[in-house]
Amino acid sequence: MGIRLPYQDRQDAGRTLAGLLSDPAFRQQTVVLGLPRGGVPVAAEVAHALDAPLDVFIVRKLGVPGHEELAMGAIASGGVIVVNEDVMRMLQLDASEITRAAERAAGTIERQERDFRGDEPAARLEGRQVILVDDGLATGATMRAAARAIRGQRPARLVIAVPVGARTTCDAFRDEAERVICAATPEPFQAVGLWYQDFSQTSDEDVRALLAASRGRRHAEAT
Repeated sequence: MGIRLPYQDRQDAGRTLAGLLSDPAFRQQTVVLGLPRGGVPVAAEVAHALDAPLDVFIVRKLGVPGHEELAMGAIASGGVIVVNEDVMRMLQLDASEITRAAERAAGTIERQERDFRGDEPAARLEGRQVILVDDGLATGATMRAAARAIRGQRPARLVIAVPVGARTTCDAFRDEAERVICAATPEPFQAVGLWYQDFSQTSDEDVRALLAASRGRRHAEAT
């Protein structure tokens, strides 16, 4: 049976995605990471289904000065930077522009991590299977920065999983992870939000609540 679109909301999309991760191999030494904010409700459903810990992995877009909506690159937790070479060439931008933007964004990432986790440490990724989740995959700049940053932490296996994505972008990620799961690749794709009935913004409080609920559930199960 095919995937029915549009999804009702991110929770519905997460449950659908979790159904594609039912193989026992996806439960082995696994941690699920959601890209805030919209990826976290999807990731929470996956983590719950796999009985795996949930954490966030933060990526910030690096906007062109004066035209911040246009991404010249991205920076992820851990300081890994991915550059949009096409934009850099088109606008004849200097590498120093990326450096300055990355320095500003790095502080924001650190503050967000503290805000979302509180006193909880970041999940250990080395030697574990990491399932990296977002609510969709359009251009892939954010996901690519995250994937490369996670690689630097030496996971045993990296799985990229999204409920919906552009077919060409999903295909382009085959070299970034051991597995890439795009539950649906409708054409023409146009935008992630088109494939959700409810694509309302996920708040910081929503993210904190989902992380706390996941930790609480796992602590309860351990006692």
